[in-house]
Amino acid sequence: MTRGALIAALLLATPAAAQQRAQPERLGTHGAWTAAKHQEGGQPVCYAFARAASSQGAPGNRVTVTLTVTHRPTGRDQVAVSVGYPLPRSAESVLTVGNAEFRSYAVVGSNAFFQNGAQLIAAFRAGREAVARSPGPPGRQAVSDTFSLSGFTAAYQAISRECPARAR
Repeated sequence: MTRGALIAALLLATPAAAQQRAQPERLGTHGAWTAAKHQEGGQPVCYAFARAASSQGAPGNRVTVTLTVTHRPTGRDQVAVSVGYPLPRSAESVLTVGNAEFRSYAVVGSNAFFQNGAQLIAAFRAGREAVARSPGPPGRQAVSDTFSLSGFTAAYQAISRECPARAR
């Protein structure tokens, strides 16, 4: 899969995009996390997401801010943060869990996409919170969004049951 195709697929994995295509099936709420599933091209796509628990430096008019982990047939453990306002194409967001920092590799619209999904999942399981730092809108300071990781492991297990890894 090309980088452009991967970015497009990841962008479609955000909860807002899923709701525009078809009503997702809720798999459960686990602490701060919600697990859900929808169909794309006849294939199941499962995702878990949390809304920001707090924000600093954020503009007042932004839409819902989410941290999402997606399992799709073309890739697992896809991690994205939707910051709720357009990011410059060259922007870099940093996701911090404990002492570990993960940098975004691509930005599309208001979404930053992160590499090292398996490492991020391990950090989410062991952590208490994840903090996303992103450039602010033009003329504003950087924005920091904090997400609780309470319930992440249960939500991750729910999406992994519904969308198991394919045998190779």
